[in-house]
Amino acid sequence: MSDTAPGGGALRPARSWLHSDAPRLGLNGPWRFRLSPTAAVAEDFAAADFDDTGWDDLPVPSHWVLEGDGAYGRPAYTNVRYPFPIDPPHVPDENPTGDYRRRFRLPGDWPDDGRVVLRFDGVESLFRVWVNGVDIGRAAGSRLAHEFDVTEALRPGDNVVAVRVHQWSAASYLEDQDQWWLPGIFRDVTLIARPAAAVEDVWLRTGYDHGRGHLEPEITADAAAFPLTLRLPELGVEKRWDTAADVGPLDIADVEPWSAERPRLYEATVSSAAETVTLRVGFRTVEIRGDRFLVNGRRVVFHGMNRHETHPERGRVFDEAHAREDLARMKRFNVNAIRTSHYPPHPRLLDLADELGFWVVLECDLETHGFDEVGWARNPSDDPDWREACLDRVRRTVERDKNHPSVVIWSLGNEAGTGGNLAAMAAWVHARDAERPVHYEGDHTGEYTDVYSRMYASPGELERIGTDDDTTTLLDCTPAQSARQRGKPFLLCEYAHAMGNGPGALDRYEALVHRYPRLHGGFVWEWRDHGIAATTPDGTPYFAYGGDFGETVHDANFVMDGLVLSDDVPTPGLHEYKAVVQPLRFAFDADEVEITSLRHHTDTSDLRFVWRVEHDGTVADFGDLAVPVLAAGESVRVPLPGITVARDAETWLTLDAVLAAPTPWAPAEHVIATAQADRSAPRPVPAVRLRTGWRPGTGTRELGIAGFEGGTLVRLAGRAAAGPRLELFRAPTDNDEGTSDDLEDSDAAVPGVSHAELWRRAGLDRLTTRRLSVEHTADALRTVDRVAAAHSATSVTVESVWSLEDGTLELRVEIEPSGGWTTVWPRIGIRFALPDGTAPVDGASWFGLGPLESYPDSLRAARTGYFSRTVGDLAVDYARPQETGHRSGLRQLTLSSAGTDLLRLEALPDRRGRRPGFTLTRHTPQEIARAEHPFELPDSTTSHLIVDAAQHGLGSRSCGPDVLPAFALRPESRTIRLRISAC
Repeated sequence: MSDTAPGGGALRPARSWLHSDAPRLGLNGPWRFRLSPTAAVAEDFAAADFDDTGWDDLPVPSHWVLEGDGAYGRPAYTNVRYPFPIDPPHVPDENPTGDYRRRFRLPGDWPDDGRVVLRFDGVESLFRVWVNGVDIGRAAGSRLAHEFDVTEALRPGDNVVAVRVHQWSAASYLEDQDQWWLPGIFRDVTLIARPAAAVEDVWLRTGYDHGRGHLEPEITADAAAFPLTLRLPELGVEKRWDTAADVGPLDIADVEPWSAERPRLYEATVSSAAETVTLRVGFRTVEIRGDRFLVNGRRVVFHGMNRHETHPERGRVFDEAHAREDLARMKRFNVNAIRTSHYPPHPRLLDLADELGFWVVLECDLETHGFDEVGWARNPSDDPDWREACLDRVRRTVERDKNHPSVVIWSLGNEAGTGGNLAAMAAWVHARDAERPVHYEGDHTGEYTDVYSRMYASPGELERIGTDDDTTTLLDCTPAQSARQRGKPFLLCEYAHAMGNGPGALDRYEALVHRYPRLHGGFVWEWRDHGIAATTPDGTPYFAYGGDFGETVHDANFVMDGLVLSDDVPTPGLHEYKAVVQPLRFAFDADEVEITSLRHHTDTSDLRFVWRVEHDGTVADFGDLAVPVLAAGESVRVPLPGITVARDAETWLTLDAVLAAPTPWAPAEHVIATAQADRSAPRPVPAVRLRTGWRPGTGTRELGIAGFEGGTLVRLAGRAAAGPRLELFRAPTDNDEGTSDDLEDSDAAVPGVSHAELWRRAGLDRLTTRRLSVEHTADALRTVDRVAAAHSATSVTVESVWSLEDGTLELRVEIEPSGGWTTVWPRIGIRFALPDGTAPVDGASWFGLGPLESYPDSLRAARTGYFSRTVGDLAVDYARPQETGHRSGLRQLTLSSAGTDLLRLEALPDRRGRRPGFTLTRHTPQEIARAEHPFELPDSTTSHLIVDAAQHGLGSRSCGPDVLPAFALRPESRTIRLRISAC
């Protein structure tokens, strides 16, 4: 199509991103800038003598919509939908167009016998370049590198480069990724000298086999560049090639392999008389053997993240320090792989991946998801007119990054349907790089790709893929196609949609990966929220999402779906992920622990094993555990230390595997893996004392530290209090609001209707109470209530018994639903309101599961211990307020105000040994549910304590499977039993 072609004029072929000692001049910094509302504006600005004094200054790299406080337009977020009519290859006349100008001085000492290249590493979308008024050419492919030969247009001394960038172009149809639309020159602009004897391109292909490295060089250079010399000083290699015909493979002894677990790199140089190119080499062999994906002969399991380039202030502008810390954070949370969704990242990111150690699926800058809205009619992926544009994108992807050992799979793109152009792209990649496999999820039948890939498959579907059951056909496949796909390695290119509170059931996926060897793990969607830093009119900061900038078409907070919040804070979901995929497995018995290494390539010599014993959360003993070094995949049984078991407290043994020494991504003592064993002696639960002699009464009385009026609690430990009120509602999570039809593993789901909507229809957010009776004895008070919603015949009977047991106040609540309920419940709990009084309740200390929030299908990161948090720290600041802060497995809870303990609650297990959980928050679930952003929550000094007998699971229904049946909360009878005392 007209403006999706690779470009014209002086645009050069793609090549590697190389570190060279040839002269270069960075053109980042302030450029003169003008924004026009349409593309129909004169090009006179390109002239060298054009007067731009009336223009603004704009930094390069940047996105113009993130500069100037809205003066240059606003960001726009869509997931699938195009923000312009689907009329390929055309875009509207209302097409914001940015004109850039930059003056620079050509250094006088640059070689005068070579060429000069102007390189753009990223421009969204279509751009055109002039130098000193000479039309150089144009290019498209926003996340791809483009180099122009500008030699003839340059002059000694002062020069002017002018660039016109159109926000929309035909190329935009190929770039419909789930992210913000952010136009502008957002990556580096560089002027590069190319000497007459330059080394134009280098590809050092590597292999590894039992201590020997194989190096196959591919050198692109003119004859004048020879002789060339290859050096790997650390390996004692120095090889001279006098002509191009001399360049050939080398075998090198005593080489250490590269892997994501031990990213061993060797510095290599390729030198001519005029230029030295430096690159880092990692020796590794990638292969598919049957249905196994292997690196250096070992099966690899991807514990990966889909990673967009996003920052709340800079958008996709690269910041190396921030990127390095981001990848270090991934390593600290046991992430070992990255899918570069859905485009090549800044090239330095792959240098960091080589250095820190990640398996990388490198994805081409291609997505046409919006054509799904029209049944994929006129989809560019299958239109011959778009073939060269598609091929140019994959060529630029592969050529730029082919030297990186971290890149082990090439991906053609994402959610672009299927068609002949994708098949042509795959054929080109196979011809160019026969070693690394080709991935594309949309090739459901396996016509042109090497790995079978799916997104958001349920555990049930994943198990069917993993088995050898040839009688079951796979999605969109015939029996023959199913057999072909089952013969390939399988990847979940996206799963566990991490939107808001969640995802749940991560451990079910991990268990299947270890049960079925053809399953090679996957990539969570996604790593990080894409919030954009914004402020309300009164100056309150928040992170904006779709619709917050007045977009006509948007997809709301669907862009806030990461395991890291926009401000770099890891979510509880990321902690859960770390625990689920930890590279060691522990199995305890009476006096031993079996430890199994799940690593692919490296042993455990970098780890120490430490243990501690706690009594009701207080450390009683600790030490080191002597564990022999385990090779990858090896197991060992190790004796446990002698443990003193408390008679009047729970006894827990915790075993941690920690780093023995600092690494580039974590300090010494960083915990890699952890496990707990309950060593508690059995202790009887106080029996419920049956009372007789109940008689009607007004219910206005005192029972120990509690005061009642009409049977209702009004005072507790001298402070105002209200409750217990039945609470069946939770502020819906993003998963609760999901309407996914992929619900095969849940018999509690309704396709196309969210649980949140069913809860609202049932009135769970607006329950009312009718008191049926109030009775008392000398030391007890009993109320019975019927709780129901308007226009509903279903109800819940709640019996609350307050009593004094050995001088301590006890509350027992029996909850009994009527028949006729047709949906799962979000929770079964009771809520207390604790108003301000002399000072608000602002802190909690508890013995139970913690320290972070936990839910029935997200418990692996939780450990039993004693923890303390403020009210604010108990909640997670999700971009859209929702259910947060629940702590499971409660034993004891102490509420405090300004550092002073006020109330102590002991939670007794029910008849089946189940323990409640608690939430302490400033807002009711109903208030939270009404807010779209955190700043919309009302001011409050009342603390609300919710004690839950049960909670519904989390799932990942915002884009994926619903809560699994084992974690779905159906209406049922429950008991909550608390003992309450003043501190």
